[in-house]
Amino acid sequence: AGWFRRLLHKPKPSSVESLKSSHSASSSPSSSSSSSAKSSGSSGTSLATSSISLSPVSAPDISASDSPRWDKSYDVCICHSEGDLELVEELVSYLEGQPESFRCFLQLRDAVAGSAVVTELCDAVQNSHCWVMLITPGFLQDPWCRYQMHQALAEAPMANGRTIPVLKDVDRKDYPRELRNIYYIYMALKEKSFRQIRDTVMRYLQDLCRSSTKRVE
Repeated sequence: AGWFRRLLHKPKPSSVESLKSSHSASSSPSSSSSSSAKSSGSSGTSLATSSISLSPVSAPDISASDSPRWDKSYDVCICHSEGDLELVEELVSYLEGQPESFRCFLQLRDAVAGSAVVTELCDAVQNSHCWVMLITPGFLQDPWCRYQMHQALAEAPMANGRTIPVLKDVDRKDYPRELRNIYYIYMALKEKSFRQIRDTVMRYLQDLCRSSTKRVE
């Protein structure tokens, strides 16, 4: 009787193996189907993404030989008082050291010896694309600075990005009334302000190139 009961309770190896094989067989297709679903889903996503992706608009090359940038002798004219010369020299060094090699007019360096001051100031404005007005207490007290500011406004009376006022150590209430319709850069951190000036000049020159291309088309 004892050996008969042991025989009845002994598991059947074939049944266990068949269960294992059937389980593995049933799980294998589901994993492959899920992976195929994933791959099809991912490919669908990539297809959808690629179908709606837009090619980036390339910025115009302001250094091209046919760029309207070269129609003027300078990219930037720096209008400043004599007391701010050290700061202006740093700004000029920064702009001229950029990959675009911006051409700056610095009166002390670039004015022709023997020429009249009025002539040099007017020529600097007319031969430059942009004008940076470094408005400091010295600028407000210097009649030549105000003269050059008025020349720049007469050259381009509309705020089209050419006149770039930069405020330093001047209260907002003392901001020249002639420039009230133009946004200014407030120089708190020198490095940040230099980058803002560079970006503003760059944006104007790129817009100039785009406008020139549209006229040709």
